[in-house]
Amino acid sequence: MLGPGDSERVAELMRETAAAELTPRFRMLAKEDIRLKRPGDFVTVADELSEQRLASGLAKILPGVPVVGEEAAERDPRLVDLIARPGEACWIVDPLDGTANFAAGKDRFAMIVCLVQDRIAVAGWILDVPRGHMAAALRGQGVTLDGVEVPARVPTRPPIGYVGFKVRKELDRQLAPAQRRMLGRVSTLNCAGAEYHEMLAGRADFNFYRMTRPWDHAAGTLMLREAGGVAVRFDGEPYSPAQPLNVGLIAAVSPKTIGEVQAVFDAVRLPLLAGLPKA
Repeated sequence: MLGPGDSERVAELMRETAAAELTPRFRMLAKEDIRLKRPGDFVTVADELSEQRLASGLAKILPGVPVVGEEAAERDPRLVDLIARPGEACWIVDPLDGTANFAAGKDRFAMIVCLVQDRIAVAGWILDVPRGHMAAALRGQGVTLDGVEVPARVPTRPPIGYVGFKVRKELDRQLAPAQRRMLGRVSTLNCAGAEYHEMLAGRADFNFYRMTRPWDHAAGTLMLREAGGVAVRFDGEPYSPAQPLNVGLIAAVSPKTIGEVQAVFDAVRLPLLAGLPKA
């Protein structure tokens, strides 16, 4: 579907959009530029303008292919249904991943674009905006980070990963010290795109999400798979951008890592993990 040079065009569009809409507004937002969509979920004028610019540019790269943007889907939730159309294509866009960080002046935010064809992610891009790092993947062709191919790897240390605050609290509360040492450091960056960059760069090994919004995970899970990793729902089925939001996700840089993480979570009373297969 993408022609020669189109992947580079998407990457350049993202860099141009970040330079025009995000970077100039970082730590420069007025109070009226930030609002709550719902408790704990922020949106800023930068999100909205970035999405508009991306949608316009992507329409020129693949005319006629619809764009499912996070902010547009907030206004019209039916847009998400476009992702699940058999045989059809759409773009999935997170114009500013890590909005709460951005609004608070913290430099952990990203921009994510994914192309879906027949319910499957076929191309993905994640731009670490503050640092300028770009990850890009084409299905079946591997993944690159700043133009360098990301190799498959199997960590030999206890897995380092990203979990939400409530899950981390339960790990610390329920696990015996020996069990807890089976995992390395767990934390959250409050930015899925930044977390996937950390995994691709070899600095982390897994992530865990109860809710799986497609603009957060469609591109990153494609990238992990292209680097030999795994992404599954809590019921053991492969992750898909078209899946319901509440079936969960655990993604890791290798099948072995999934198994190690599973062994630890099996000891914790987290009902949503029931059925997750051992690798």
